[in-house]
Amino acid sequence: MNFKQILGVAFVSATLFSCGNDKAKTTEEVTEVKIAETPFNYNVEQFADIKVLRYQIPGWENLSLKEQKLVYYLTQAGLSGRDIIWDQNYKHNLKIREALEQVYNNYEGDKTTDDWNAFVVYLKRVWFSNGIHHHYSNDKLKPEFSSEYLKMLLAETDTELEGEAFDVIFNDKDAKKVNLAKGIDNVSASAVNFYGEGVTNADVENFYKAMQSPDPTKPLSYGLNSKLVKEDGVLKELKYKSGGLYGKAIDEIIKWLELAKGVAENEAQANALGLLIEYYTTGDLQTWDDYNVAWTAATEGNVDYINSFIEVYNDPLGYRGSYESIIQIKDFDMSKKMAVLSENAQWFEDNSPLMEEHKKKNVVGVTYKVVNVAGEAGDASPSTPIGVNLPNANWIRAAVGSKSVSLGNIVQSYNNAGGSERLKEFVNDEEELELEEAYGQLGDKLHTALHEVVGHASGQLNPGVGETKETLKNYASTLEEGRADLVALYYLYDPKLQELGLVEDWQKVGKATYDGYIRNGLMTQLIRLNLGDDVEEAHMRNRQWVSAWVFEKGQADNVIEKITRDGKTYFNITDYEKLHKLFGELLRETQRIKSEGDFQAVEALVEGYGVKVDQTLHAEVLERNAQFKSAPYSGFVNPVLVPVTDNNGEITAIEVTQPETFDEQMLDYSNRYNFLPEVN
Repeated sequence: MNFKQILGVAFVSATLFSCGNDKAKTTEEVTEVKIAETPFNYNVEQFADIKVLRYQIPGWENLSLKEQKLVYYLTQAGLSGRDIIWDQNYKHNLKIREALEQVYNNYEGDKTTDDWNAFVVYLKRVWFSNGIHHHYSNDKLKPEFSSEYLKMLLAETDTELEGEAFDVIFNDKDAKKVNLAKGIDNVSASAVNFYGEGVTNADVENFYKAMQSPDPTKPLSYGLNSKLVKEDGVLKELKYKSGGLYGKAIDEIIKWLELAKGVAENEAQANALGLLIEYYTTGDLQTWDDYNVAWTAATEGNVDYINSFIEVYNDPLGYRGSYESIIQIKDFDMSKKMAVLSENAQWFEDNSPLMEEHKKKNVVGVTYKVVNVAGEAGDASPSTPIGVNLPNANWIRAAVGSKSVSLGNIVQSYNNAGGSERLKEFVNDEEELELEEAYGQLGDKLHTALHEVVGHASGQLNPGVGETKETLKNYASTLEEGRADLVALYYLYDPKLQELGLVEDWQKVGKATYDGYIRNGLMTQLIRLNLGDDVEEAHMRNRQWVSAWVFEKGQADNVIEKITRDGKTYFNITDYEKLHKLFGELLRETQRIKSEGDFQAVEALVEGYGVKVDQTLHAEVLERNAQFKSAPYSGFVNPVLVPVTDNNGEITAIEVTQPETFDEQMLDYSNRYNFLPEVN
């Protein structure tokens, strides 16, 4: 599971962890360095609803050359699969990108017009979203130039883009990348390229219902690495593997993974890389599980990585994994401080409000680290998660454990690039503002840690109940994310955090976090939506249904009061202890739903509280937000790792540089990592 960043619009101070400097330096030495250095510029540019940022790689200079080579090879492996996510997101994406980039590079006409500026903004939005659908809302991006203008640009630059690939930019076809609406055929209504023409919800469910894992207690992730198509009326999987679908890009990934294996830090790391290479070579899902077991157990070393087809949020039925890659360097100081959560995971499970039969008797191998990102690709870039907990298979989590990380330098960049004016607009009073400014950053940090380490590791399915994606279907992702959020919320207002030395005042940290969560879930996250839209994205849905449920259930006691003042709406928590109990009640129910596979209950919960938006409040929020120039969504360019070689071609050093512009990096990536044909 990845915990997608919500910091751009939550209007909470968003520090999860600060990046450690060299602790050996004296205060005087640090002061001298700060005076001598030019402040790092985190901001790259802003367009439409997007802000593009940079991030640094703290600790890079502390890695050995061998470790730096490992990071470089893993980063190149990740980037080699970049085009896969473009094709997964939509069948015409690569063709459209190629045409738009050719126009951008070759047009010599008037570049001062509103039409040209609109074309450039559209291209940048497409780059940011890895395709023509918005990275978060799933709605198709709407160009603010005409089809006639694009035809002129294509003609002027001798660029070909015809038929459906041209028309779809302007028409209403394939309007949503992922359509999770109730009462429709979600597969047919989604533009995502995981399924062939004519494949329906029923086809998918029946196809995989017929598959039986060799060991039912260790169910294979059927459908994770394939496209399901219908040929002559017969359903067939096209596997993502060497020699199969996306084979040319996968061969490049394998090439760099082989180099990475050659400089692995230890045998366990090398063995895991070997299994990942075998998985890419064969497409065998048993090898995928073997790899995840080995990868989860390989906890030693300064470098770690995520690479493959992993998160299933982009599949309306939750089977197929989107390609992603994140390369990580350990942040030793912060990881040591936060390891206390992992060490006490069993206490949290034992003291949770879950039904006894839903509690794990032995929470195995939960690890939590703060890491610094060195490179990202695929579904993790440019929009990135701030925390990750993997593997996703429940049986591996139970038997072997999981790895949970917070991306410290990513969060640091968010914090250093933002402001507090939106926060002041939406807080109810001065006390709420002071709590947020004093304790909000720590609360966010602990929320992510508890969500990833304790939340996703908590609870168990009842005997005989199938995997959540099978039982809860299109509601599986939002239910799981909400359940993990509720674990975090329940314990954020608990003196245990102070006992463990994680906070100095558990009540104030808890209050700040509760204020921020309710404010965001009921109100401020709405700036991400166009007026009239339903909530579609899994994390946004879960924040709304959690907040709306406790708001409604607490009305009898006025636990959360809705205040209207000077024509503006505010939400004020009047009783934090009662809200804590309500979070516990909802946590108990969401775990019951997951444990029992209760589809009717999850449907009622999500559709009843998480989908529809109060249009009057939404219009008000949009109007109040219009005064602020900062974009609601943020993402990143990656640092560029540049190998320095000697006369024999041997790498002697790897330098870290920063791209000047967003378009510079996007065009460079398209030039260097375009291993797939336009149609796959």
